[in-house]
Amino acid sequence: MAVRILISPAKRMETDTDSLPWRDLPAFLPEAEQLLARLREHTDRELQALWRCNDAIAAQNISRVRTMDLRRSLTPALLSYRGIQYQYMAPGVFSDGEWDYVQAHLRILSGFYGLLRPLDGVVPYRLEMQARLAGPDWKDLYGFWGKKLAQALAAETEVVVDLASREYSRAVLPGLPPGVRVVTCVFGRLQAGRVAERGTACKMARGEMVRWMAEHRITDTEALASFDRLGYRFDPARSGPARYVFLQEEGGGTDGAF
Repeated sequence: MAVRILISPAKRMETDTDSLPWRDLPAFLPEAEQLLARLREHTDRELQALWRCNDAIAAQNISRVRTMDLRRSLTPALLSYRGIQYQYMAPGVFSDGEWDYVQAHLRILSGFYGLLRPLDGVVPYRLEMQARLAGPDWKDLYGFWGKKLAQALAAETEVVVDLASREYSRAVLPGLPPGVRVVTCVFGRLQAGRVAERGTACKMARGEMVRWMAEHRITDTEALASFDRLGYRFDPARSGPARYVFLQEEGGGTDGAF
């Protein structure tokens, strides 16, 4: 089976129904509908507390919760997210071949939609995986999703490249069967002899790696060692079968993030 790449979503989302048509409805749309119904049971004040955001962001997302239709005015998932990772991935300028690659190999984790393919149709939402949304028989979103996402991923592949944040990878990796190999990519710099990771720089590198993998049609983990964007180089001494470490050289292009 071919490799699958896991990435996190972004908080900021937009609607874009013109650039590219969406292809499919999300596989876990019934679950998303359950979560939407649960969110609608909350008052406006409770929703803002759940999201832990300012008044302006809360107002925008409360409006979304009250009015959203999960089957209309949809945007391809990869074009809907607008965070740093997605800026460096730059899917808006993917070639047809690169789109074919990411559709086959890339999967986006979501607290709301579960597991998304790049061309799945979505609407803007706000629901991080760590949000303390509880239900009748689940205390949080990790409990809500259980092993569903891991089982779905394991049905697709035996090799996972983990480019997701811990918040999101934690919703999948512990539930994978022993036969699925996971390679977690670490991006950092050496500080006092240790590998130091920084959030913004990691997001840049993850997006850049997805772009690089799409450009080169990477289908096996061994080829990842050739990644050299943004001044990163693979460090075999600090890497192992389940952890690939990439260290950034001085002046590597993301200095402001360190």
